[in-house]
Order: sequence, then C-alpha cells, then structure tokens
Amino acid sequence: MDTGYPDDPFDRIWESDSVKKANYLVDVAAGTEKISTEVPIDVNKDEMPPVKVMQTAVVGTNGSLTYRLNLDGFPGTGWAFTYFAEIEDLSPNESRKFRLVLPGQPDLSKAVVNIEENAQGKYRLYEPGFTNISLPFVLSFRFGKTYDSSRGPLLNAMEINMYLEKNDGSLDGAAISSVLSYYSSAEWAQEGGDPCLPVPWSWVRCNSDPQPRIVSILLSNKNLTGHIPLDITKLVGLVELWLDGNMLTGPLPDFTGCMDLKIIHLENNQLTGVLPTSLVNLPSLRELYVQNNLLSGTIPSDLFSKDLVLNYSGNINLHRGSKIKGHMYVIIGSVVGASVLLLATVISCWFMRKGKKRYFEQDRIDSLPTQRLASWKSDDPAEAAHCFSFSEIENATNKFEKKIGSGGFGVVYYGKLKDGKEIAVKILTSNSYQGKREFSNEVTLLSRIHHRNLVQLLGYCRDEENSMLVYEFMHNGTLKEHLYGPLVHGRSINWIKRLEIAEDAAKGIEYLHTGCVPVVIHRDLKSSNILLDKHMRAKVSDFGLSKLAVDGVSHVSSTVRGTVGYLDPEYYISQQLTDKSDVYSFGVILLELISGQEAISNESFGVNCRNIVQWAKLHIESGDIQGIIDPLLQNDYDLQSMWKIAEKALMCVQPHGHMRPSISEVLKEIQDAISIERQAEALREGNSDEMSRNSFHSSMNLGSMDLGVAESYLSIDESIVQPTAR
Repeated sequence: MDTGYPDDPFDRIWESDSVKKANYLVDVAAGTEKISTEVPIDVNKDEMPPVKVMQTAVVGTNGSLTYRLNLDGFPGTGWAFTYFAEIEDLSPNESRKFRLVLPGQPDLSKAVVNIEENAQGKYRLYEPGFTNISLPFVLSFRFGKTYDSSRGPLLNAMEINMYLEKNDGSLDGAAISSVLSYYSSAEWAQEGGDPCLPVPWSWVRCNSDPQPRIVSILLSNKNLTGHIPLDITKLVGLVELWLDGNMLTGPLPDFTGCMDLKIIHLENNQLTGVLPTSLVNLPSLRELYVQNNLLSGTIPSDLFSKDLVLNYSGNINLHRGSKIKGHMYVIIGSVVGASVLLLATVISCWFMRKGKKRYFEQDRIDSLPTQRLASWKSDDPAEAAHCFSFSEIENATNKFEKKIGSGGFGVVYYGKLKDGKEIAVKILTSNSYQGKREFSNEVTLLSRIHHRNLVQLLGYCRDEENSMLVYEFMHNGTLKEHLYGPLVHGRSINWIKRLEIAEDAAKGIEYLHTGCVPVVIHRDLKSSNILLDKHMRAKVSDFGLSKLAVDGVSHVSSTVRGTVGYLDPEYYISQQLTDKSDVYSFGVILLELISGQEAISNESFGVNCRNIVQWAKLHIESGDIQGIIDPLLQNDYDLQSMWKIAEKALMCVQPHGHMRPSISEVLKEIQDAISIERQAEALREGNSDEMSRNSFHSSMNLGSMDLGVAESYLSIDESIVQPTAR
C-alpha cells in the first residue's frame, strides 16, 4: 500500500502496513497474507483513496487480522475510516463476512462487513468509518470472520485523523523566528512551522493556552556562539531558560520583560560583564546558575533577599556583598562549589543498658540550610526510630552468625528479637564521612516515611566502632536474585507475579514522589533494592543515597551517585537530579522483568552492546518483542500486557526527563497490564467454555482503556479465538 502524494487527490501519503516496524502490523497474526490485483478499482466515493492503494490488500486466511497502532498526538478525538474492496474471486458458495473487534468498545463491533454486498459489486470501494471517535495513544483492534463465513477478513487501507482546535498559532512566533535567525544553519533550528502547534519544537515547551506561549527554551550544549539573542527577552511567558554548556559571549540581557522567569541556567559559557540589577525585579526567580563564566563586579545585594539558589562559582572577578541578616537564601560560591546538600539534621545515640546514661550525637551541616520536612514533622526524632544497644543487636543475631547479604554499604545479617520478630541488620562498612552521611540520611528518611511498599526501618545502633540499621526481615530476598540470581534454579517467577512486583514497587516510589513534602528522590533504584516478603509482595529499600527535592525548584543540583546501568544519563551529564531520574531507573527494572537480563552485561546483548536499554530498544522499536522476552516465561503470558509494559519502559528511559512519564502514569499502565493478564490467564486455563466461545481475546494494547470482553453477539469461529501473535 505504498504511494506518494501525487497519486492522491488530497495529498495524503500512504505507507505499507506489512513493513516490519513498531507502528503497524508487527509480528502479524498467523495466516496474514498480501494480495494484489491489476484490475481498476472504482474509488469514486467521499474519501477517494488512490487506486494504487486499493489494488493491494492483506487477508487473514486463518480468520483474523490483528492491528496495533501507535497514534502520535493522541489520546484525543478524531475520525477513522477503513477502505475495503473485494479483489479476490469468490466462488458462488463462498462468502467473506467479518466484524471489527475493538476491545472496550463493544458497541462499535456489532456490524458485519460483507465487502461485495456493501460496495454493491466487486472492485468497488466500501468506506465505513467513524467521524467522531475517542481514541487512545496505542490503538488495538482486530477483524475476525463470523462463524458462517468461508473466507477470512480483507483490508485494503485505513486512515485515522485527529481533530485539532483551530487557532491563530502561538503568540511568540515572531520573537522565536528572530532567535532562529542567529542559528539558521544549526540542525536543531530546522523544524519550521509554528513553535508550539500542533506539537512543540523539540527544544521548546509551551503552555496549553488556546494561543500558546513558549515557557521553556532548552538549548543546553548546542555549541551556541555570539551574544545571547535579545529577542529571547520578548518571550514574555518564559519560565525556564537553559543556555548552559555553550560558547556564548557578551553581557547578560535585561530580562525585565519576562516576569514569569523562574529558572535561568547560563553556566559554562564565556559571558562577560556584571550581573544586572534587573534580575532583582524578577518576582518568580528561584534559580540563577552563572558559574564558570567571565563575569565581574559585585552581585546586586538585593538578590540575597530573594528566595533564590544562586551559583556564581568559577567567576574569579565576581564578588558578593555582605550577608543580609534575617533572610533565607542559598549562595554557592567559589569555596562551597556546586553541590547543594539538603539533608535534615539526624539524631543518633548510644543506648546503654539499665541505669546507664544515654548519649546523643548530632550530625549537622552548619554551613548549609536544613531542608524543611513539612509533612514529616517530629518533635523528637529519636522517638521515630528506636535506638538499639550493641548488646541487643549482638544477642538478636547470635553474634552475627548468619550473613544474608552484602553491598556497597556493608554486610547484612539475620536476627530475631526477644519478641520473636525477625530482623535484618545492615552494618556500615566504613566510618568515613560519606558513609556516616548515608547512614544518617537513611535513618532520617525512613524514620519519617511509612508505606506498605517501603521496607520498614525498626531502628538503628551506633557505638564507637559500628553503625547499624535494623529493618524488618524480607523472607524472599531481592528481585534481582529471582530474575537472574541464585534463586532462579532453572525456573523463575511468572509474568503476572512480575507485574505485581512492579506494581508494588511503583506504589512505593509514587509515595516518595507524590506523598512526601518535599519530594523524596530515591536515586538508587535497582532490582537488588526491591525486596520480597514471605508473600512475595515487593518493598523498595536502601535510602542511603536519597535526596530531598527543593520545593518550587525543578531539580536538585547534586554530585552524581547511583548504580551503572540504572543511572539516568541526563542526570549524569547535568548533575541535576529530578524525580524523573527515578523513573529512568524504574524503566530499566521493567526491562529486567521482561527479559530476565541484567542491566549491564558483557555477554548477553551482542557485539558492541552492554546496556539493556540499548539492546531492548533495538528489538522493541523494530517490533521484535519476542527477541527480549525471558525464555523462562515459556510463553505463559499475554502479548498485549507484555507490549504495554515494553512500551512504557521505553518511555521511562527516554534520554530527557521531560519526555518521561510520571511514576503515577507508569503505575496505571502496570495495573492495566495486570487486568489484561488476569483475563488472559482465565482464558488460557479454560475457566469458562462460554467465555472462550463467545468472547474475543485481543493480544493488542489499548492504551489506558480496560480490555473489554466483546458481547455474546460476537460469534467468531473457534479457529480464531486463541490469542495470536501480532
């Protein structure tokens, strides 16, 4: 069905669905065949598809045609048409009757298509469709023959369009065009058209107003030269400006016209001159990063009275005035460097048995502000986490007899308290400053946050030589051990259990991202930090590297920490940590659940590929999902739920954080996949013969819609009831 626009009266470009790529027929249903004819087709109807298109078709010789389409720009409302023409010679006793089966929308599946009868003859166009239909991002549907049909369904072409609200374009077209004139030869400047509509350019973000405004300019590390274009200051809706990592010269412009400007990143350029006093007049300004330039003079003193994160290090001729008392601000100068350490004060203790004194030791970072824990307030932090004595720990572990794990933090031992409660004791290997800080960080966080999908901290112990954390004992070890570790033993947890583990972990992360004020960013999510209890329910663990987000600021500047293979590449490059860094790591975990492969491997991913993300992306985007599915699953899964998780995993590991979904969106997709899998599991196990005969099980993905079972009027031949590969 390939044709260029000269063959189409409406300048449409038609692409073949038999080309193996992720957006069309991928791993087509068994029995799908291409057919064609040289006979002219009468296309004189409303939509007039080209004759060349209608002379080709696909036929489901086994009784079904299965489709899965990624609809760019959706979800939304649009119109969808299918184009049929009978181009096979049927004998008098043969018939071709089939229905559209659209999961979740049984009302659209009632009509029977009989092409020759509907078109009133062979080689004539029949074009049924819907002019006002709500469609998801991933649309799955199927054509299935009826029980009284001798031939399988036939499809020549289809067309789907989205309705867009008519408007006069964005309000910043002229200003951004002037900016582009500075860099007309750059590849990123070639996108053309309106900067916001119908979709924004790759380096801008826009608001959702009927006539949208540009709110973000994202031109970090683009080899920009010359002065900062003055026309940027005409973008009156601008909220974020990212021009860092370039070779810009000259002075900073006057941003007074951009009253919504909140974040300015100009670091690592060659800018000269002073910090203009006009910056003081920006009421929303919360971040100003100008480090590593050639700026000079004195920083306007009124900047210090603003609630502002200011980094000016690396400008040897730029100085600050005196500190103004009575105001809270963060200054990152030449001595302190670029890391903002946002740790709450941690209290630890030595607890001596019966009648002996209790001593408290407080770890403080006096030179930096303590982050407010709005929703975790506790008058006495020592009450939030129990302080064990060393002798209590020694007795509980039988003098550290049973080692059950180890990691970068230290060794973990099994123990049992006097009341019979089983515990895991994690001993800090190093008493270095970094180790103590991670210990304090974890005590602080876990003593204040509580969720059924976060490992519970029971207490801690610190004496002169040891720092220990005491957790609830998780009987079934780590997810990593069950996927490709010592607990596999030739068999592995099944697909639906993997989905349930992903759901549990996502709920824990969602709580950190949405249920805590400020947001907690885990920063070291990986399969070895997801633990399983005696019921195989998952809990997220190990908060030694976690960070608190700054309220009202889009990211936390942070020295990069994490685990290779799970580490967000954008965070690694920019050192700017956001909750989307956790989403990236979780996307890697989803790929591990699908494939049973480690995040990094020298053997598993072929030549020149050590990374599960790169390996999985090549397979998924080419439609070869079977190439990454764990063989230990032994085909005991529904391909629709597998595709749903694979696609969401790829969205999680997008290179830029703003392209990734929130963890709440990921959780919703996992829950949809579980619903699909449970219905499929019931069909596979034959729990209902009536369901098997009168319902249709699609192996496709329908976005966030529930997978509906078609009504009993859908009488489909038993030969196509079984799930089919796409």
